[in-house]
This record gives sequence, structure tokens and C-alpha cells, in this order.
Amino acid sequence: MIAFLRGILAEALPHRVTVDVHGVGYVALIPLTTFDKLPQVGVEVQLLTHYHVTDRDHTLFGFMTSDERDLFRLLMDRVSGIGPKMALSVLSGMPVAAFKDAVIAGDVKSLSRIKGVGGKTAERIVLELKDKVGVVDAWQAARTAKGAHDPKQEAQSDAVLALIALGYKQSEAQKAVNEAAKQAGFDTTDKLIREALRSMG
Repeated sequence: MIAFLRGILAEALPHRVTVDVHGVGYVALIPLTTFDKLPQVGVEVQLLTHYHVTDRDHTLFGFMTSDERDLFRLLMDRVSGIGPKMALSVLSGMPVAAFKDAVIAGDVKSLSRIKGVGGKTAERIVLELKDKVGVVDAWQAARTAKGAHDPKQEAQSDAVLALIALGYKQSEAQKAVNEAAKQAGFDTTDKLIREALRSMG
């Protein structure tokens, strides 16, 4: 698995980049939200990546932030009928924060405006993230924590979301993070995720 790329940005198009890593050019498909954050061509860049393998193709996807990559994986793994192409369209059509707000509010109309999504898929996104995965509860907790300026609670909520994006159930992710948070030193999102993963084996 390729976790990230760090190298010189050799080419930048709205949906694709080439990163020169020590003389090897890696092509990655990207959402528009990532394209908007890219530096100029010729400058060093780091992209978080998702390596997608099928019987017919091997594709590398790149993201500037962990929020973008987490949402990309969440959509593919947890919403039926959504593959990498549509997940990328969702990210291109709406910032991550706006997408979360739309799902929390059940705003199917806004989601259906995203190119390639449509009304039925928008309804399925809201329904499955809310009812099947429990993601909406975690997003609401994270938003409440940010509004109350509680860094510890915010870190815990972000850790739960990251674990859900990795494929864990909301209940087991919440339990593992809660246990990790009780231990001294595990007070940042990264530390909470590492300890929770260790405890879950």
C-alpha cells in the first residue's frame, strides 16, 4: 500500500497530478478540493494517497488532507453503489465540511446537485451514513466539540471518524477511543488512533 507521496509536482490538472519522486513519476487522480490547494508546478508537494486495486486496473488517488481521504474511503466502503469515480465527484462537488453539514441536516437537495450523484444516490448517502454506520452521530459530536472549543473531545471525535473510515463499526471505534483517552499521553487524534488500533488488535 502507498500511504503518501512526497516529491516535486511535475504536472497539475484539475483531476490529475504527476508527482516526481526521485525520478519516478507517480500519477494520481485528485478531487477539485485538492487541486485548489496544490502549490505551483516545480514545487515540493505531499499527497496522502489511496491505492485502489481491481481485476482490471490499479489506480492511485491523491488528497491534500486526511479529511478528504477519510471521506473518500467512507463513501466507497460504507455507501452501496458508490465507487471511486463517484466518491471523487462528491469531493469535487462540495467541500468536506459542507458535505458533513448536508448529511447531518439530511439536505438531500444540496447533495443531489453534485455532478453524477442525483436524487436517489443522495438519499442513499444520507440514509446509509446515518442509519447503518453511525457516522452522523460522530460528525455531530465533532461539530459540537469545535463549537465548544473542547480540543480533547474534538480529538476523540476525529479519531472515531478516522476509524470508521478504516472500516470499523462506530460502536467499537467509540469504545476503543474512549479507552485510549483514559490513558495518560493519548490526547491527540493521531495518538488516539494508534492506541485504539493497537487495542483492537
